Amino acid sequence: MRFFIKLAYNGKAYHGWQNQPNAISVQEVLEKALCAILRNEVSIIGAGRTDAGVHASQMFAHFDCNDAFDSEHLVYKLNSFLPKDIAIFDIFEVNNEAHARFDALSRTYHYKISTSKNVFDYDFAYQVQLPLDVHAMNEACNILLEYKDFQCFSKSNTDVKTYYCDIKEAFWTEDPNQLLFTITANRFLRNMVRAVVGTMVNVGLGKLRPTELHNIIASKDRGNAGFSVPAHGLYLVNVEYPENIRLKR
Repeated sequence: MRFFIKLAYNGKAYHGWQNQPNAISVQEVLEKALCAILRNEVSIIGAGRTDAGVHASQMFAHFDCNDAFDSEHLVYKLNSFLPKDIAIFDIFEVNNEAHARFDALSRTYHYKISTSKNVFDYDFAYQVQLPLDVHAMNEACNILLEYKDFQCFSKSNTDVKTYYCDIKEAFWTEDPNQLLFTITANRFLRNMVRAVVGTMVNVGLGKLRPTELHNIIASKDRGNAGFSVPAHGLYLVNVEYPENIRLKR
């Protein structure tokens, strides 16, 4: 039987989602907890591979298990067993072919920028105290929606076969003392969101005109795009799946 786990994590202490040979990951900690509680070897596959220091307020992963268990009780036991920076919300059965990564229809990320010095959120938002032109940054977002090939925002030396991503939405909203970037796409390249945000910050600071984004994207050259903003301001906030992925019993 195959099960999906819905979870969240504070990424500060982890070197990303995926298992690393010499560093702690969210996947490793969750697998060890499941193995200890279910008393079986358990491998899990996540909906994405968030980088070191990136957070997730909603993440999904799947695992296989032949033994029956009470899902609510397993959620309770996992939350008791896991460290305080990983939380389990739900565990539910899916069809045996369901895949947390490949069946995801879209993923949504938020990036938080604090526009004033805040002693309480410096670990969870990128602090930029210089004025940012949010209107110009949203102009750049509209240009982003015209394209599919985002090689210019991808980390070098990746093993991907295509740099095509279908971005469904990208926009900035402004609250007192904070800017929030929202971006939704069917998939993302390694480091893509952080590179996009860094380029947008350069637009907001007046270092780039929004229309220069056309040439940056067309170049397919990572060196022409902006810097990568720090990981601690990035959050995976939503993963969408087909409605029929959950088994009804």
